[in-house]
Amino acid sequence: MSATSQNSAAGNSSNASANSAANVTLYEFSGCSTCKSAVKWLKNEGLTFETKPIVERPPTLTELKAMLEIQKGQIRKLFNTSGLLYREMRVGEKLSTMSTDEALNLLVKNGKLVKRPFAIARNPAGKTIGLLGFKEPEWKEAFEAMKQ
Repeated sequence: MSATSQNSAAGNSSNASANSAANVTLYEFSGCSTCKSAVKWLKNEGLTFETKPIVERPPTLTELKAMLEIQKGQIRKLFNTSGLLYREMRVGEKLSTMSTDEALNLLVKNGKLVKRPFAIARNPAGKTIGLLGFKEPEWKEAFEAMKQ
């Protein structure tokens, strides 16, 4: 399997809806059931998206900064707080004393620390959404808002 995959709804490569016009990048982990649910949902909605393996190719600093802005500066939301590496590194104890740059650099270097799935979508009008984790009602609402 390649490090980056293009996905679209089966047999619907010419879908011209506002949703399919969005440029969607989904960082995921192949063994993550929540990520699999997000992929399934995107396919069911007929969205075209690009998947990237979050461990091997973590989100870029630019993407992390965009997500941080979407999350209103709440850096903790970008971390996989239930992950083994997060606990082993005792990130929870250190996060309050880290600068934002230090925290973002830690995420760039350690994809296992990033909350997943991690999705960034931009529509042709320049509207951007960022989603962490997968909760179907939140994703539905966010993608509906992109159409407006």
